[in-house]
Amino acid sequence: MNAMNTISKAPRMQVRNLSKSYGAMEILKGINLEVAPGEIVSIVGPSGVGKTTLLRSLSGLTTLTGGEITIGSDVVSGPVSEIGLVFQDYRGSLMPWMRTLENVAFPLQGKGMPRARREEIARSCLADVGLEHAARQYPWELSGGMQQRVSIARALAYDAHILLMDEPFGSLDAQTKLVLEDLVIALQRRLGISVILVTHDIDEAVYMSDRVVVLNGKPANVIDVVDVDLGRERDQIETKSDPKFVQARNRVMREIMGK
Repeated sequence: MNAMNTISKAPRMQVRNLSKSYGAMEILKGINLEVAPGEIVSIVGPSGVGKTTLLRSLSGLTTLTGGEITIGSDVVSGPVSEIGLVFQDYRGSLMPWMRTLENVAFPLQGKGMPRARREEIARSCLADVGLEHAARQYPWELSGGMQQRVSIARALAYDAHILLMDEPFGSLDAQTKLVLEDLVIALQRRLGISVILVTHDIDEAVYMSDRVVVLNGKPANVIDVVDVDLGRERDQIETKSDPKFVQARNRVMREIMGK
């Protein structure tokens, strides 16, 4: 059995009255949000509104000024094993002196897992992102899209039930970006994980998501949550031609532009 198929259904994440300040500057205030098990949720908003700050708060990498985040019945007070992170800067997140397989297996060392088992899981995860042939290559020998696939495989190898992605395709060319959007959707559907995606790309947010959360204001708050009624199966051409897609995209765009 593929190791990734053993990942259980994601727990529910709830955000209650979250606030985050840096000194006297309030970035986020009164954020309430719920991510159901096995759901893809995108977070969008104007540049500088605090999307990445919210994602870092959800990950436990930054402390809250107020409110709380729970995963299942547990309060998030720091980084937790249920959460995997994928960043835009795939070049900086992979260790250039390690081969692909080693990069994916490396986080598992902290679990005290034998090397053979770590490598078995890493190979399985690389197969799931279509990179089993690249196990012996170094990151600098891979294209940008392939490097980001390695980052996704590494996050999932850690047995992440909730995947947080911060502009993961923003540095990629248009065609590679579309391919990876579909890859993440396919992985999410098959594994039953939850995905929370921060993006500036409104089309990407609507295409990939079950719901789109719109942030705006200073300090930022949730001004709208758009349900995306496009079914489970998505296609880059047909889905984006659907009037429901256009309607949802225009609604999100108006909210961001304040119209």
